[in-house]
This record gives sequence, structure tokens and C-alpha cells, in this order.
Amino acid sequence: MTTLTDRYVDAAVRRLSADKRPDIDRELRASIADAVDDRVEAGTDPAEAEVAVLTDLGDPARLAAGYADQPLHLIGPELFLDYVRFLRVILVTVVPIVAVVVALLQAVDGASVGSVIGATVGTTITTAVHICFWITLLFAVLERTRAVRGPLAGKWTPAMLSEPSPRRPRYGELIAESVATVLFGALVLLAPNLRFQTDAGGDPISFLSPWLWDSGIIYVFLGLVVLSLGASFANHYARGNAPLTVGATLVKLASSVLLIWLAANDRIVNPAFVAAAGWDPGTSEWIHKGIIIAAVLTIIQSIVEGTRRLTSGR
Repeated sequence: MTTLTDRYVDAAVRRLSADKRPDIDRELRASIADAVDDRVEAGTDPAEAEVAVLTDLGDPARLAAGYADQPLHLIGPELFLDYVRFLRVILVTVVPIVAVVVALLQAVDGASVGSVIGATVGTTITTAVHICFWITLLFAVLERTRAVRGPLAGKWTPAMLSEPSPRRPRYGELIAESVATVLFGALVLLAPNLRFQTDAGGDPISFLSPWLWDSGIIYVFLGLVVLSLGASFANHYARGNAPLTVGATLVKLASSVLLIWLAANDRIVNPAFVAAAGWDPGTSEWIHKGIIIAAVLTIIQSIVEGTRRLTSGR
């Protein structure tokens, strides 16, 4: 007959890896048996003692998480303050820029006031939601992979208190990178609606190949770009963290490699745009070659920067 203890132990150990189950099973059963015996010796009914002991142990899923050293929270206390600070900086920096860019593009396109306001508000909300999602995902991954031990900035000391004026130059570089990323992302996402060239029906012809949207690869690329920005901020607050430096370098390499693959396969420039603009047919080939060169230089720069950080510990 299956007892409450059997059911409890089974519920706990089945959430553990196979190599841990036998030891935890024996340890947990022995602990429960000792606690039940203590209560029985004190005059408690055996059945009631068993229920009381299991109640004190709590939810077996929570107990198993403790044995496996797995967090049950999305963002734990060690990273929560860094998460909030990072999220606040990105939202305050990126969202206003997106709003201004969208409003200007809508105004240049001749949209009505109502359309400008509607597009601006809608895009701003969408941008904020995406920022919250991707940054939360980034920190959740850091939490669960143990890529970061303790706060990103390390153990707090009075030496970390900043001066009242001016901010570190490196932080200004991060703001510049944020602005560039937002402008780049906004132009890419709005490319299908920009009326630099139109077809016979008056519809805009995008400079970028429609295949990028049809395949969904454009969202993968933009996701890598956003992760690269997030990695730059994380590295700013976690100097000397080797796993984070390697991860940031790999993210930047991935976006550059993807860009090279797209350019090498003529998947970036829209041939219809080249024809509508009256450009030479070989123009797209030169553009793709230029993109490949720029991506290769970015790869070299990322490797050099990553190596410098790893060797210098900064």
C-alpha cells in the first residue's frame, strides 16, 4: 500500500535528474521517518504525525527545486535591481526616440494628425512591450544558466558610488549605441511603408527585399541586434565576467554572420526598388559586397574587443 510518505517522496524526486534521485530518496525518507518518530514519542498519533511532518516540509515541487538548486522565480533578488535599472535605462532611452522617429516619418509621408498620433502611440507601446519581453528573457536566462553569480556589478562597496557630475564616458557610448540601434531598427521595420519609390498602383516599394519579412528572418536579425545591445549594457555593469563577455561576443558574431549570409545570397536589396529607381542592375551587388565587408570588420572588432576584455578583466 502506498503511504503519504511514498507519494510525497515520489512527487519530489521525479523532478530531479536521474543521478540525484536515489540519494535524495533515501535522505528524504530517513528525514521524514526521524521526524515522525519524534512526534510519535511525544504522544502524537502516527498518522497525524506523518501528515504534520509532510505539511511542515511543504510543497514537494518547492523542496525539489531546493535540492536541484533551481530558482522558482523569474528574476531573483540577486539580479532584480540590475534588471530594474537596465530596463529603466533602455525604456527611457529607446521609447522616446522611437516615438519621435515614427512621428517624423509619418509627417514626412503626409499622414493626417490623427494618423501620426495613432501610429506613434501604437508603435511606442509595441516597442515598450518588446523591450520588456526581451530584457526579461535575457535576465531570466542569466538567472537559470548561472552565467552571473551575484549582482552584475559585483558586491557593492562604497567605491562604487558615482560622482554627482559627469557620467563615465563609457556610459555615453552605450547611449549612442542605443540611439543607433533604435534608429536602425525603426528604419528597418518601417522600410515597407516608406514611399521613396512606388509601383504602378501607388504602393511603396521597399528598399529591402520582401523575402526578409516573408521568411521572418528580419525579426531574427533584429532580435540579435537587440540582444547585442543588451549584452553591451550587461558588460558595462559586469566588468571581468568572462561568461558574459563570451556570450556578448557570440551574439555580435551571430548577427554579423547572418548579415553576411543574407548579403552573399542577394537577400537584402529589393531588385524591384533598384529597377524603379533607375539604378544600374549591378548596384545591388556592390551594396551587398559593401555590407559583407562591413560585417567582416564588425566580426574582427568584436573578437578583438572580446579578447581585450577577457585578458584585461574589464
